[in-house]
Amino acid sequence: MKQIPEKLNNFMAYRNGSEYMGVADVDLPDLESLSETISGAGIAGEIESPTIGQFASMSATINWRVLERLNFKLARQESQHIDFRGSIQSHNSAAGMYDQIPIRVTIRGLPKNTPLGSLAVGATMDNSNELEVTYIKILYDGETVVEIDKFNFICIIDGVDYLAKVRENLGL
Repeated sequence: MKQIPEKLNNFMAYRNGSEYMGVADVDLPDLESLSETISGAGIAGEIESPTIGQFASMSATINWRVLERLNFKLARQESQHIDFRGSIQSHNSAAGMYDQIPIRVTIRGLPKNTPLGSLAVGATMDNSNELEVTYIKILYDGETVVEIDKFNFICIIDGVDYLAKVRENLGL
């Protein structure tokens, strides 16, 4: 059986686990490792050495059509908890049928930027909320494939906890 993932069929967004957030598009953060240039004896040149389990600033942006009350709730200077629950459409080429794979992205973050958009008659306002992501967890078909918690030294990627030994060494 060959599954061919095709597209995100749809998704819903919820604040604090149950407050429906309305119609939006989301730009998820990049997972960019912090790194240091290493050079010296025994190395032919330079390498960018990633610092295991540590990531650069991560931002998520929620793009809206028009201003709503929720924009201002998300701009509150406090940690925000948001769940994106989706369904990925996949085609089973052997059976000639479609399937739906659940995906869930949970983020916690602090408000970073709240562009209010623009005003034009008969047009969307194109406003957004940008959050500094301090926690992200991605469940793909019920399995944790990413969990990064910057404040609690957790970095799980594809089932491997890269900071377990660091937490042990730090007495956490």
